[in-house]
Amino acid sequence: MLVKRIIPCLDIKNNRTVKGVNFKFLKDAGDPIQLGRWYTNQGADELIFLDITATYEKRKTLKNLVKKISRYINIPFTVGGGIKDEQDVELLLNSGADKISINTEAFKKPKILDLLSNRFGSQCIVLAIDTKYENNEWWVYLNGGRIPTRKKTLNWAKEGVNRGVGEILLTSMNHDGTKNGFALDITKIISESISIPIIASGGAGKLKDFYQVFKKGKADAALAASIFHYKEINIPELKNYLNHHNIPVRINK
Repeated sequence: MLVKRIIPCLDIKNNRTVKGVNFKFLKDAGDPIQLGRWYTNQGADELIFLDITATYEKRKTLKNLVKKISRYINIPFTVGGGIKDEQDVELLLNSGADKISINTEAFKKPKILDLLSNRFGSQCIVLAIDTKYENNEWWVYLNGGRIPTRKKTLNWAKEGVNRGVGEILLTSMNHDGTKNGFALDITKIISESISIPIIASGGAGKLKDFYQVFKKGKADAALAASIFHYKEINIPELKNYLNHHNIPVRINK
């Protein structure tokens, strides 16, 4: 059985780690380099770095910061934000990223997913989907949750798989930062409908939330930010809890 992954996420704005609620009310959460080193020592399985305003501000991801962070970590490192073409991906991979996460540009130009997966390999390409539950349906949102679409989340996830992405990062805007638990329903629906791993994001607040997203939501990995940044839950504690509850995880010895 494949182990479940625990992934801290660093949302970056102005070279600082930030965190908000429902994609709003951002506040400082610390230095991304120090946090990256901390999570490596804590036993995180991967790290995700999202330049959350790059698309909105119409600029490139902060490659220099990516280079700095990559020097201090030895776990897989995914980078997203502002990616528009092959050159952006190549630059980030050469700067130290192991995978890239693409969201808005993929939705606007879906063929880029075919192009990137063919050139760099599916294992490098993560399709990030920001989703919101409205009018009895889960819908895709763009530009850091600022722009609604009329695309159903499940349909977009399936298209991403068909275009060669290797993983899906699913963030529930309704649950983001609330600490009330993950969006188990849409996570489970997508996980059971596609053939690639799904990373659940948005809503982690207590140990049981992780157990539920793995057991009930059928997620392959769980992402969290503020509860890790502010040390409300430590990763060794979380992994020991999951292991005790028969969820397979990798525990550092």
